[in-house]
Amino acid sequence: MTQRVDLATVMDRLAIDALLTDYAVAVDDGDWLAYRSLFSPDGRADYSSAGGIEGAADEVAEWLAGTLRIFPVRQHLIVNRRLRFGALDGDVGDTAQVQADYTNPMCTRPDGSAPDFECGGRYAFSVLRTRSGWRVTTVVVHEKWRRTAIGPRTAEDLREQPPSPRQRADGS
Repeated sequence: MTQRVDLATVMDRLAIDALLTDYAVAVDDGDWLAYRSLFSPDGRADYSSAGGIEGAADEVAEWLAGTLRIFPVRQHLIVNRRLRFGALDGDVGDTAQVQADYTNPMCTRPDGSAPDFECGGRYAFSVLRTRSGWRVTTVVVHEKWRRTAIGPRTAEDLREQPPSPRQRADGS
């Protein structure tokens, strides 16, 4: 490779890194207009492994806005980013796949005292170079663990959790 090609690859990696950071900040700040702008026009998001929905970015942004409203304090950390460039119409580097681990503490109290809810897992991003820069075409959340005020849980535990004895006694 020439230095020019190497520099272009580095610049693309930095742009994609910024895209993922912007994704985390948009979710944490509840900036749903910014969230939507990170996606291609046909972009989709899948939060189903975390108990959420799968759909068009606009639809998922609406769902996130409603769901995350109870957590005024959120802080995604997206780390261990592994990026592989792909080809589109024969041009290498116009698409990329990114796997990145995340941890996400959230608080129901605005003072940011100890998190009531934390989760972690891995994102799988597919991104595309557009005239406006790199955009997310799909993001899939693979939640691996969850910890709430009642203790650690995995996503699978929460889906299979039977009602507590107190819930059964109350009839709820």
